[in-house]
Amino acid sequence: MSMPFYVSPEQLMKDRADYARKGIARGRSVVVLQYDDGIAFATQNPSRALHKISEIYDRIAFAAVGKYNEFENLRVAGVRYADLRGYSYDRSDVTARGLANAYAQTLGTVFTTESKPLEVEIVVAEVADEPARDQIYRLSYDGSVADEHGVVAMGGQAEELGARLREEWHEGMTLPQVLALATRALGTGGEPAEGEGAEPQDVPASQLEAAVLERTSRRRAFRRLPTATLEQLLGRR
Repeated sequence: MSMPFYVSPEQLMKDRADYARKGIARGRSVVVLQYDDGIAFATQNPSRALHKISEIYDRIAFAAVGKYNEFENLRVAGVRYADLRGYSYDRSDVTARGLANAYAQTLGTVFTTESKPLEVEIVVAEVADEPARDQIYRLSYDGSVADEHGVVAMGGQAEELGARLREEWHEGMTLPQVLALATRALGTGGEPAEGEGAEPQDVPASQLEAAVLERTSRRRAFRRLPTATLEQLLGRR
């Protein structure tokens, strides 16, 4: 009778983490930036049907990188959680913090008990009446949660992308300013397009998926930005 192959818990967790990070790194990055009237989300995504940025509830949005079918299942679960809580109690009881805690439990359970971790990284954001009360939570594949402020970058080039964004971002920026910053950063987030040393280019508006949580909205704060609106905001027409 053969003996079962033994792997130490430390090595098992390391292997799962490496596997998840490699899967996430293959996807295009997503950036989240606060601006004076809300929170903006942007990513390079030519598809007009498969969204990485979506609405969860009245003033809450969801953004993700990684394996589409996995983070789409999380998005749907988040919508169900928010609808059920809002219906059972009150709409004001649905918060980004509560949603982030629910996601953290799911991600942590899958990471420690299942044979394969979820290859996803997500942001849950809620816009408030004033910038200081905005909530932005970044969740990793293992269920760890980070409370972020100002700028968040996810994906394979997250560290470099985040550093570029933090160099230029400051409080009080307008929507056109943060969108211009996002397109510049996303354009430099990958490999040069035409050989080593090629100058990075801003991402075309037609390849951008962008949305905002607008502080001034009375109830539903989420709004997608179509190509025509992006071109106008970026001053490209």
